[in-house]
Amino acid sequence: MGHQRIFLTSILAASIAFVGCDSKTNSPAEQASSPAQTAAVEPAAAPATAPVFFDDFSYPDINAFHNNGWKVRTETGHPGIKGATWSAEGLSFHADIPDTEAGAVRMSSVTNGTGEKTRHTQFCHARKYREGTYAARVFFRDEPSSGPDGDEVIQTFYAISPLKAPMDKNYSETDFEYLPNGGWGENTKPAMWTTSWDTFQLEPWTKVNEFTRQEGSYAGWRTLVLTVADNKVTYYVDGKLFSEHTSAVYPEDFMSINFNLWFMPKGADGSQGPVDSPEMREYQEDIDWVFFQEGVAITTAEVEAQIADMRSKKVAYVDNVKEQDPALPSPCGL
Repeated sequence: MGHQRIFLTSILAASIAFVGCDSKTNSPAEQASSPAQTAAVEPAAAPATAPVFFDDFSYPDINAFHNNGWKVRTETGHPGIKGATWSAEGLSFHADIPDTEAGAVRMSSVTNGTGEKTRHTQFCHARKYREGTYAARVFFRDEPSSGPDGDEVIQTFYAISPLKAPMDKNYSETDFEYLPNGGWGENTKPAMWTTSWDTFQLEPWTKVNEFTRQEGSYAGWRTLVLTVADNKVTYYVDGKLFSEHTSAVYPEDFMSINFNLWFMPKGADGSQGPVDSPEMREYQEDIDWVFFQEGVAITTAEVEAQIADMRSKKVAYVDNVKEQDPALPSPCGL
């Protein structure tokens, strides 16, 4: 992929010195949006070195991707268009994507509005993340790469635990979701959503969460950072505070790190669903890198400084975040 890959876990300390400092607000009955904030300052650095996970996504093929703990969803079902498939067919690795140092992983999802012709894409890392700082550099798109525009498509970066039972009180999920064509019952204008979940059930659809929505295009490269610390969940986009969610939706269980790209069905929270066209269309989302530092809330600038340091040392992948003992099941699905 044009540069040496170094895989470090137990020998991390000998190879790199990390700078260590770092859909929706609900009561159980109803949902209310929290106000957007953009001017606040990010948290101060924590004076500690903490375990790190980092992936530069500079893979030659999917086998190397799997070897570093990534799974691809093949399980059918919620969310998305009923009857759609989820598969690795939508994943590809590119060394020549502009404005990346080592390339990126690309998700490509397709639909013609029917379940049999819809393919969603999702990939997931191990379920061992909870408190700390999550970050990713993601390229969002407002338009399809081919076919007619207008589908309510969801482009994401998030962390999630399995729902063990309807209204499971230990359920945990924290989401960045970009909707370029509207959705969740809102208008057709593009908007970024952040959502922190307490719990939910599918039948009948019941949700308990907090959300923030900011209207406007987020197309292009965006650095997304969320911190789970101090009994609150805080989201940043390109270094600016986007939202802060309360202790009521604070993650209680260990989560996996996920990205997915899927199409909203008609009727989901009042959504309009796919456009009325039998023509196939394709949407794409690129991910340059992903990062997690355990137990500390650090700023976007500090995240980027650590990544620049690793890249200067030709470190393409590192993971010294320990699994639970025994390791938790890590399904790549809902």
